[in-house]
Amino acid sequence: MKELEQFLQRAESVLARVEAMLPAAATEIDWSATAFRWRVGRDQRGHLSAVAHPSRIRLDDLHNIAPQKEQIEQNTRQFISGLPANNVLLTGARGTGKSSLIKACLVQFADQGLRLIEVDKEHLVDLPDIVDLVAARPERFIIFCDDLSFEEGESGYKALKVALDGSISAQSDNVLIYATSNRRHLLPERLSDNEGYRHVDDGDLHPGETVEEKISLSERFGLWLSFYPFRQDDYLDIVRHWLRHFDVASSQFAEAEPEALRWALQRGSRSGRIAWQFARDWAGKHAK
Repeated sequence: MKELEQFLQRAESVLARVEAMLPAAATEIDWSATAFRWRVGRDQRGHLSAVAHPSRIRLDDLHNIAPQKEQIEQNTRQFISGLPANNVLLTGARGTGKSSLIKACLVQFADQGLRLIEVDKEHLVDLPDIVDLVAARPERFIIFCDDLSFEEGESGYKALKVALDGSISAQSDNVLIYATSNRRHLLPERLSDNEGYRHVDDGDLHPGETVEEKISLSERFGLWLSFYPFRQDDYLDIVRHWLRHFDVASSQFAEAEPEALRWALQRGSRSGRIAWQFARDWAGKHAK
């Protein structure tokens, strides 16, 4: 009897070690959510995690980017209607509404079946798994890659190229990729890329191909939207919008505007993000 007890104890110990090495059970996905994040655990297994409180910013909250707003809204409307639509790359000045525009599309079209999946750059290698996971779902999914840029050799760069337009399998018709970046070509471009025509030891035999490789990723996005720094009047218009949002009386706008300009000067930027931050600060300080 004693030998049996010892055997069972050893067996339990071995099983405990084996269970520790096994991957965790697959997490059940809450498909009732409208926004998700792709999470990767310590066991390197990825899963969709529902976002409990997604952003509620609306298209009407985004001012002075009307052409960009019109194009992405039209493209997204085509997508949720089952019509041909393009992957989108939004590039340009920081704080001008690139990420907010994508989040606002979710608010606009969530009740029509649109869903948003946020994927960090380091997890882009999992894009095939994400697409396979949602391919049979009735909803329409936008994979959202924010602040995207790559250094040479990063694995996510090749994975994104394949997901956009390079796999042997056809693209899923219920998935698009919307990405934002401060770099239009997503990879760093160096002066040396254009110096390859010089005959040097161990030089690039085909320097033009090096440049082509660096711009090929961005060219796989069918729609490019460019964003530019705001003029002073545009910036103040956005400030007034957010002051109204925070219930600041219009009679206080004249007093707030010089402060808003100083606020932007201190931060070296007149952007929608800076305007929103100022309005929050002003509303908080002057709340009755």
